[in-house]
Amino acid sequence: MKKNIFLFIVTVFPIFGFSQDVTIVNRFIRSLTDTQKEKIVYAFSADDRDDWHFLPWSSYARQGLPLKELTAEQKELVHELLQSSLSDTGYKQTTEIIGLENVLAASSGDPVYRDPERYYVSIYGNPTQENVWMWTFEGHHVSLHFTTVADAVSYTPRFFGSNPGRILEGERKGFSPLVHEEDMGLQLINMLSSAQKQRAIFNETAYNDIVSLNKPVAEKPTDEGILVIDMTNDQKKLLMDIIYEYASTIPAEQAMKRISNIRKEELNELRFAWAGATVLGKAHYYRIQGKTFMIEFDNSQNNANHIHTVWRDFDGDFGRDLLKEHYKNSNHQH
Repeated sequence: MKKNIFLFIVTVFPIFGFSQDVTIVNRFIRSLTDTQKEKIVYAFSADDRDDWHFLPWSSYARQGLPLKELTAEQKELVHELLQSSLSDTGYKQTTEIIGLENVLAASSGDPVYRDPERYYVSIYGNPTQENVWMWTFEGHHVSLHFTTVADAVSYTPRFFGSNPGRILEGERKGFSPLVHEEDMGLQLINMLSSAQKQRAIFNETAYNDIVSLNKPVAEKPTDEGILVIDMTNDQKKLLMDIIYEYASTIPAEQAMKRISNIRKEELNELRFAWAGATVLGKAHYYRIQGKTFMIEFDNSQNNANHIHTVWRDFDGDFGRDLLKEHYKNSNHQH
């Protein structure tokens, strides 16, 4: 794995809390030893900047260092960064998903493999000299990427998963970090008429995972499912509510801006596609696809109690569209 190292500082997004983020990252970098810096801070042009995954820590080699190898102060700063980069909803989902590692450790008897401290932090770029940088946080069922380019930010790819999809017994029975994403999808497919369902359901069998997997660039799937223009007003509203449920993990101002752009520029081209069963407890998959983005939800593994969700931007993952425009309109040489 190529690692071009810069011992510099990164922030996360420039519009909301910019100064605070710079302060947090400065404090974080200053707290690192030289050895830690070599493993966490890389050149923005590093070959592995768009490598990512959502498997447990020992199943996929990751950039950066895990929380386990940070001090208590450093861990606190990472959580401050997460809180400043995400909305309250996004931060809550992140910590709830990490907490499920303890549930898996108890059920499997393997606390080494299921370790909530094996979530990795990495930083790319040199914001002291450039206005382009990125930081990432990822591990089992969490993969977050924040790419800042001048006065804009990319938050994708953004992956959240949940295993178990819902806790089936004990004091927390019924709990799921992704309950709304599942319930609202099931509600929408079952709001459709028989004729609408024939267009929406493209396969009687669900996929075994999200189709985009961990590819660095998300490919546009074949157009499948029902177009939003063929939905009733109530169905359209619920579809937009589902999209906002996913968007609500990022800061509110950015989420509302993205929703507004979707409404203005690609609403009539949105598609809702479904595969598998239309009831809870049986394998099901859905996809919401527009011109610029795709949301995927899959619950098929572990007897349909293991959820994977992702938001991908076809041209904007890892800030690619922002970078293209930035370099086009500037004298920046890279």
